[in-house]
Order: sequence, then structure tokens, then C-alpha cells
Amino acid sequence: MRLSFKNNLTMNCRSELLEVTVEARQVEESILSLLHTILLHRSTGKFHYKKEGTYSIGTVGTVDIDCDYIDFTFVKISSEELDRVIKKAVVEFKDALNISGSDGIGQISLEFYQKKKSRWPFSDECIPWEVWNIKVNVVNLANEQERQICREKVGEKLCEKVINIVEVINRHDYVPKMPTQSEVDNVFDTSLREVQPYLHKITYQITDSLGTSVSTTMRRLIKDTLAL
Repeated sequence: MRLSFKNNLTMNCRSELLEVTVEARQVEESILSLLHTILLHRSTGKFHYKKEGTYSIGTVGTVDIDCDYIDFTFVKISSEELDRVIKKAVVEFKDALNISGSDGIGQISLEFYQKKKSRWPFSDECIPWEVWNIKVNVVNLANEQERQICREKVGEKLCEKVINIVEVINRHDYVPKMPTQSEVDNVFDTSLREVQPYLHKITYQITDSLGTSVSTTMRRLIKDTLAL
């Protein structure tokens, strides 16, 4: 059955914006670190129902990931299935950015939603309740010294972003209530074997070439660091 997504943000939907400035080889790791951090806090263990209204929740395993091009380590859920889905979307986004040029801007979004069943022949309605937009500015660096400084600075910025994500998620804002067994597929993605994230989708868009402001800001940051 076809699902329809509302373009307007309804049902107390929150929209959060995260922005990172990176060189091309850091795009994949930076986005993966943020998406996996969000999903770590927006997933549960598998529900095991004993009878209607009574269930237990399985555990969620985690693994530490050391980045290759950023001085940063992040934590993600140890689910190969979820990892494949997230990485596929991020690689597609990265490739689209590469095609757009060495300097570019793109945005990748992680939208959480819940389904509202409709009577036949109408399609089910998907109502967003939280959207995370990650704006990515890609810059070209001149030499290895600049790349090393960028490696450190991006790691520091990602640490700040992760703390910000945790603070936002820990607020007492709307999340879908725990569903009954018959309604669980309207709130959670139950297709994965090891974990049960809230229903979500990932989309992205590529915009015009990067303006001088972001590139200049990054170069000024690097020069200031070299001057210390």
C-alpha cells in the first residue's frame, strides 16, 4: 500500500538544524556520526509480547567507531541491517555532493514519523513528529597541514553537535506513546532483527555551489590555529 507523507510539519513536529563544514573526505564519517547518534537515542530493543498490554524490551548493543579522517569516536547501535540502510543513504548523498563540485552545499534529513491507518482505498498517512536537518558545507583545503588542522577542528565540532543532540532528545517533548501490539508497526520499524527504531526516512538535497563566506571562515580558522 502506498504511504503518503505530509510535507507540512504537523502533530507537534520538531525541526532541528545541525551544520558542519568539512572537506570532501570527511563528509561520510561526519554525517554517519550524527545520524547514528540520533538513532541510538531513537531506538529500543525488540518488543517481546506475552499478551496484549504486557511485553518486555530486549537490549540494544552498541559499538565504538573511530573515524579515519576526523579525530573523533562515536557510538552506534551494533545492527548490521540498520548500518547498511544508513550508510547507503549517506553514500548516495556524498556521491551527489561530489558530482556537484569540489566545493558545495547539501542537506541530509532524518525524519521520524508515525503512521495513521486510513480506510481502503485511501493510503495510510505518515505524520512527522521530529526532523533532523544536517547542513553540510564542503571546502577544498590547500595542503596536508590544513587538512590536519581541519581533522582536529571537525572532531571538536562534532563533539559539540553530539552533546547538543543528547540535550535536545532529553527534553520532555513529544514522542509517540508506546503502542499496543496491534499498533506497534505504526510507530516502530519492526523489520530489523536486532533493534527497533522509530519509523523514519532519510532524504537529501544538493544546493548551489558553496559561497565564499563558509570557505573563508574555515580558512581563517586554520590560519588562526597556525598562528598560535
